Amino acid sequence: MRLLLMRHGQTHANVSGELDTAHPGVDLTDLGRAQAVAASKALDGEALDAIYVSSRVRTHQTAAPTAEDRGLSLTVLDGLEEISAGDFEMRNDHDAVAGYIGSVATWLEGDLTHRMPGAETGEEFLARFDAAVRRIVDAGHDTALVVSHGAALRTWVSTRMEPHPDAPPATQPLHNTALLVLEGDFDAGWRMVSWQGHPVGGDYLEDPTAEDPTGDLDADGDGEIG
Repeated sequence: MRLLLMRHGQTHANVSGELDTAHPGVDLTDLGRAQAVAASKALDGEALDAIYVSSRVRTHQTAAPTAEDRGLSLTVLDGLEEISAGDFEMRNDHDAVAGYIGSVATWLEGDLTHRMPGAETGEEFLARFDAAVRRIVDAGHDTALVVSHGAALRTWVSTRMEPHPDAPPATQPLHNTALLVLEGDFDAGWRMVSWQGHPVGGDYLEDPTAEDPTGDLDADGDGEIG
């Protein structure tokens, strides 16, 4: 199948640099809503069969324009949520951001048994995200859009996608409404079709001043990862 994986639009927590991963999460900013509308227009050429979102409100708000344009409903699927910040929830200090990013980096280096303080291990994260994607595959769609979260998407894709020479490292930014397109399944493997790390509606929709701690996987804790 064809799997379109989109990061949600900009939220107020992305701007303030807070690690917002709990339910229901904060709303999109005005820029985030503009990104959502632009993303819908950018997806005009995709024959979508279904749209899946996490339980966090920001994914619903991001997918809403596309759903309205296509006459599709949003399917909320447990497991698509962001990597839980645990003890770092809603913090934006250096130690919290470094701890969060460092834990995810540890997973990407191969130690999936490491536990995010107060939250899940890499094994637990991948198990619940795998389960969600399997439900999408088993539904029999040709093409589905999944609106999820920055750290979750890059960790899952980096772990599950077949190596590709054009795939950037997981430390590269995944901006709001970035779009990763994969094809395949769990048996044949997931192959990269395209990787758009910037807002799919256009670079003018970026906000270089936002702290956004869940947009970059910077192990030094001075970039973005959300």
